[in-house]
Order: sequence, then structure tokens, then C-alpha cells
Amino acid sequence: MQLTDIENKLQQHTPRVIDLSLPEAAVLLPLATNPQGKVTDVIFTRRASHMNKHSGEVAFPGGKRDDTDPDLMYTALRESKEEISLAPSSVNVIGELGPVVSRFGIKVTPFIGAVPGNVELQGNPDELDRIFSVPLDYLTDIDNVRFDQWSMTSQNYAMPSYQFGEYLIWGLTAIMLVEFLNITTGTDIPLDAPHFRPSHSILPDAS
Repeated sequence: MQLTDIENKLQQHTPRVIDLSLPEAAVLLPLATNPQGKVTDVIFTRRASHMNKHSGEVAFPGGKRDDTDPDLMYTALRESKEEISLAPSSVNVIGELGPVVSRFGIKVTPFIGAVPGNVELQGNPDELDRIFSVPLDYLTDIDNVRFDQWSMTSQNYAMPSYQFGEYLIWGLTAIMLVEFLNITTGTDIPLDAPHFRPSHSILPDAS
């Protein structure tokens, strides 16, 4: 799919607003592009096993907003440089999605950024044990999505996830990914998750 088509879809999208006073974080959803302007892959990381939180989990690069960060896009780019050595100058930020709230009560905003497919990335061993890419065509194929049943406060949810080789993409990362795909690529993957309901902020989630 061409990057310009994805960018146009994002420009037409109005991100939701969660009007809650919570700590903030931001992630970068990196899209690898070829010289012809086609999006070929989505880039992910895997958290190192020694991390206190999210150890061994697949994630997008990102983290909490520092007091000195002027805005959340800066946070996403700063964290991406720290985690995977991705220079901000190599990222073309083309849009953002509405925030979601993690099980730790943090409001996370995803930013969508295009990067050259041949960009050299290096994981910070203090935080990551792997950087890997998944073809966009794999992610948009509904046959590759599985749905895990999950229950909260007497309500059942079918949470989307992907198994790509040794990597399990699930939880908050999968929810942000699927919302991005539904908005920009024409997929219609069911997204039945509590993260988009205002009351979820006081309850644990499935990520």
C-alpha cells in the first residue's frame, strides 16, 4: 500500500479524546517504506526479559513523557532514538491515533511514522532484546488474526492478536495496531476491547 494513501486516511481521521487526568506516554508505530513510496513492513520491538515491566512483550518503541518534553510527538521520537537508535530526522510523522489507557493507568498516544526500509536500527540492550519487522500484507490478512477471549467485570471481550513466528503481538500493542489497520488499510478486523470506554481507566486491562 502506498504511504500517501495511508497518510490521506489519517488526515481524514479524527482521533478520540480521553478526558482523564492520567500520566501520559507516547509510542511510535514505525512503517518501513521502499524507494517507490510503498509501505512494506511494520517495525516492532521485544522487551528484554530482565525488565521489571512488560518483560518479553512485543511493543512499539516509546515510553513515558518527561517533564521537559514539549509534546507527545517529541516523546515518541525521543524514546525511539533511545530504544532503537532511530534518529528523529529519519522519521516522517504522518499522523496519530487516539490515546488508549494501559493497565498501569497511563494514557498512551500512538504516532504513525514512515522510515526508510534500509534504515539501520540498533536495540538498546538495557531495554530490548529484539527489533523485528512484520510485512504489512501479513497484518492485513484476517486469516492471520486470532481472537483471545478475555473477561472483565462480567463482560467478555474478544481481543485480537497475531502470532508471527516466535513473536506474539497482543495486548495494547495489538489494539493500537488493529485500530491503525482498520483506519488506513480498509481492513475490518473486529476490535472488541474495553480500552475505548471512559470507565476503563479505573479498571485493569488485558495488555
